[in-house]
Amino acid sequence: MSDPIGHECGIAVVRLKKPLGYFYQKYGNALYGLDALQALMTKQRNRGQDGFGIGCSKLGMPPGLPYMFRERSTESVERIGQAFEEMRKDMKRIARRIDKQRKDERDQEGKEFVPFEEDPEAIKREFEMAGEIYIGHLRYGTSGDFGKGALHPYMRRTTWPTRTLMVMGNFNLTNTRELNQIMMQRGQHPVFGTDTQSVLEEIGFQLDEAHTKLYHQLRDSGMPGTDIPQHISEKLDVNAVIQDSAKRWDGGYAIVGVIGNGDLFAMRDPSGIRPCYYYENDEIFTIASERVALMSVFGVSEEEIQELPPAHVAVIKADGGMSIQKFTEPREFKPCSFECIYFSRGNDSDIYRQRKALGEQLVPQVVKAIENDFEHTVLSFIPNTAETAYFGFLDGLRKSRRGVVKEALMDMLKRGEFDEAKLDDLVLRNWPRAEKIALKDIKMRTFIAQETGRDALVSGSYDITYGVVTSKDNLVVIDDSIVRGTTLKKSLLRILARTNPRRIIVCSTAPQIRYPDCYGIDMAELGKFIAFQAAVGLLRERGLSHIVRDTYNACKAEMRKPKEEMRNAVKAIYAPFTDDEISAKIAQMISPEDTPWHGSVEVIYQTIPGLHQALGAEYGDWYFSGDYPTPGGYSVANQSFILYCEAKDGRAHEALL
Repeated sequence: MSDPIGHECGIAVVRLKKPLGYFYQKYGNALYGLDALQALMTKQRNRGQDGFGIGCSKLGMPPGLPYMFRERSTESVERIGQAFEEMRKDMKRIARRIDKQRKDERDQEGKEFVPFEEDPEAIKREFEMAGEIYIGHLRYGTSGDFGKGALHPYMRRTTWPTRTLMVMGNFNLTNTRELNQIMMQRGQHPVFGTDTQSVLEEIGFQLDEAHTKLYHQLRDSGMPGTDIPQHISEKLDVNAVIQDSAKRWDGGYAIVGVIGNGDLFAMRDPSGIRPCYYYENDEIFTIASERVALMSVFGVSEEEIQELPPAHVAVIKADGGMSIQKFTEPREFKPCSFECIYFSRGNDSDIYRQRKALGEQLVPQVVKAIENDFEHTVLSFIPNTAETAYFGFLDGLRKSRRGVVKEALMDMLKRGEFDEAKLDDLVLRNWPRAEKIALKDIKMRTFIAQETGRDALVSGSYDITYGVVTSKDNLVVIDDSIVRGTTLKKSLLRILARTNPRRIIVCSTAPQIRYPDCYGIDMAELGKFIAFQAAVGLLRERGLSHIVRDTYNACKAEMRKPKEEMRNAVKAIYAPFTDDEISAKIAQMISPEDTPWHGSVEVIYQTIPGLHQALGAEYGDWYFSGDYPTPGGYSVANQSFILYCEAKDGRAHEALL
């Protein structure tokens, strides 16, 4: 069963540049790094739902003492604070034991009593989660194993610090089968179906190779064995290890690793699909999936946060030396657009602006749909993540309406006529009416909830405002994205229908999701997309079912090609129809059934040009356009259609493992 971790997750890293004693002296807190990690993870808890993991590595521990630890929990990320509190309780228990010993030594031997919590070196030695390097991972998974064993960070332990490895990331690889085959050809025994395991073992293998080469050089030179580990640590070229490890990787990723000797690395995929930001000062180096988390936790400006360039790896050696170097050639920059649409925190200045722009781009379509009748239109949004886009939508509507008023006034002036009734109509009537219609009672991100029970979860999460919408009104609601459509049909539209509008118009800030994602977002099964279902339904209605068969054969043919030569054969399914035709079919499919409401449903989607106008031309649109940023994307799209036609469940990139 495939590893579910490679979906949209959050990473957090804190690397102290000073010893723990420095932070105790300056801040009165030897666990400054642990507290900073907790703050970063808490700020990014929107990126996880059903589990998290924490890793700690200690620098300079003498032989015989452990130096690398992790804690993982399947608790909801809302309970991160509780998990950290349990760690602190562990330290309190250790403090009581050590303080008792020290008091006994004072009474019996006259030794000076130093409270444990005022002794940073003792804290580091005795408390597992006291060290110089902290990493944290926020996870949600919607398939596969949901147990603790599926949580990051993953570890690879040996008796050599320079071969011991802890890895976590926000990623999916499209070619894990190929990577497993390479490992088997070497004689390794990979665990099939886990891209995380593939990453861990590939980096681990290259780490072993580099370590062994250095070891033999140093041993053969006559160096005493006790001196060898330190020299290997100093000479270990982490960038070269990453270069060799990632040569064949295809996918989107932001991966962090800690080597047992204290070397830390963070790498980003060549297309920049997955986000990765960092900040450093004289005291710390820190990484997060979101810029605004770093800004909020460390109180720094936007300009002080740096973005790790695509195809680059940041390496901090155990001695504190840092470098950022290319580990492969960059590809065309294609950051994931769903970071802006849905996953990232909306208080980042760029994300806020982009989400507002996404809403504003919908204005012309909505004005046309309601025939400029704002007097009988109520505007709202659902879910909460669409609120910022809703504000941009309202701004755009007001601009549009002011333009209409200005044009009419200029026309009156030009004709030398003054019509007071028309002026009243222009100025006092027909302005956009914004209302809070749907109220979310439970803080639960239903998009990333497991499919089983999602609709029941939605129904229990929302309530509505009564008495605002009339039977003569259009109810326009802004949604951030419409993926499967089942939640709209079975839950949200039934809830909104209680307001008894004449018509419900659902507006998606994202274009129609037509193709699977294989780089992180949970949108991998083609047959579950409402846009795909609508296109197939239209083919059948219009006697074009042969296109499905032809496309199946075309996909099979594509899969026989080298992935670098593949094209997306699934585009043929949508080719006969306009976007509006598919949207109309979707509206028909999601209209709620068995309700007292007899109004109509209309669906408006963002256009792909509108998406790029709002976000930027560089943003990835493969789930909408079918144009993937890496060769592996095309194999996933074609394989996904084959699975659909063969009535096989599962994600295409899992089938390719």
